[in-house]
Order: sequence, then structure tokens, then C-alpha cells
Amino acid sequence: MNTEKTVPLRTSASEITIFEEGDPHEDPWVLGQAPVENIEVGPYDAGWPMLYETLKKRIDIALAGKARAIEHVGSTAVPGLSAKPVIDIDVIVDDPTNEDAYVPALVELGYTLIIRERSWYQHRMLRHESPRVNLHVFGPNCPEHIRHILFRDWLSAHPRDRNLYADAKVRAAHGAETVQEYNLRKQGVIREIYARIFDSYRP
Repeated sequence: MNTEKTVPLRTSASEITIFEEGDPHEDPWVLGQAPVENIEVGPYDAGWPMLYETLKKRIDIALAGKARAIEHVGSTAVPGLSAKPVIDIDVIVDDPTNEDAYVPALVELGYTLIIRERSWYQHRMLRHESPRVNLHVFGPNCPEHIRHILFRDWLSAHPRDRNLYADAKVRAAHGAETVQEYNLRKQGVIREIYARIFDSYRP
């Protein structure tokens, strides 16, 4: 099965450039609370891509053809970028709401479903402890998945923005008590970089 990166053509530019927020009243935590996580941003590890490839093969086999795409995203997917030692993976399936089609197989690999966001692209996230993995499940043509690919590829090709983001990550991690606080602190720089990405695609 081919799981190499593709950017779906049925998603409009306007959908990609609009950041949906979801329902602020929705409680996404399947297990009742956000897991505690130590937030440490360290130097890039050249072993991350090989680790991802191993994880990808296991996921692909376990899902037995149900994954339309499997992508290494997030900071560990950008060569040279400082990051938390957490591999982020996007998995695209036909219908994220049909959890029976993919969750049991991933549980067998050691993943635990911890997030279910029905109001935000029907996003599901499963967590693996060792190695640490955040596995994100989206449906076909999902704007958030496409943004993940655009952001990863842009930072890989633009050292100035990669360094800008690395600095923002280090500052955000200092004193942050939760992942949510850490993410919020660096959101301004993320949106600034996305603006340049979107501008580069405009005619």
C-alpha cells in the first residue's frame, strides 16, 4: 500500500487557511483528564526518522489497508529542529467516527485513545508511552492534516523560520506546566509562519 505524502486536491485554499476552533464546551478527554507530560525541548535527534519508519510499518500492517496515508508530522519530522522527544504521526482513514475500524488494532500495538474531538475535524488522538508517540487520526481531505504537511515541508526548506520556531518552542517550554499552556505560548509564532506559507501559494 502506498502511504507516501499527498495533498488532496478536493480541499479548497480557503478551507486550509481557516483555523477551525471546534466547540469550546466539548470535553475531548476520553479518560477524564489530560495526561501529565514533562515538557522538555531538546536538540534534534537524527534517529527520529528511522524510529518513525519502524512505527509506520507497524501501524500500516496493523490497520491492514485501512490507512489512506500515514505521515510523520510535527517537529521531529523537520531535520535540524529542536523538539520534544515525541513522534507525531497523522493517520488518514475513511471515517474517523468508526473507531471500531482502527482503534482496536492500534490498542494491540500499545496505543491508548485519549482524545476524541467530534467538533474539530472528528479528530482522534492515541498515545503511545514508549517510545512516546502522539498518533492523530483524521478523515480524507482534512484541512488540519494538510496544514501539518505544509508546515513540516516549509520549515524543512526555510532555515530562518525553522530557527524562529525553535526559539519560540524553547521560550514556551520554560515554566509551562501543561502541554496546552506550552502550545498556546507558541501559537503566535506558528500563525506568523503559516501566514507566510499561505502567502507563498497565492497567485
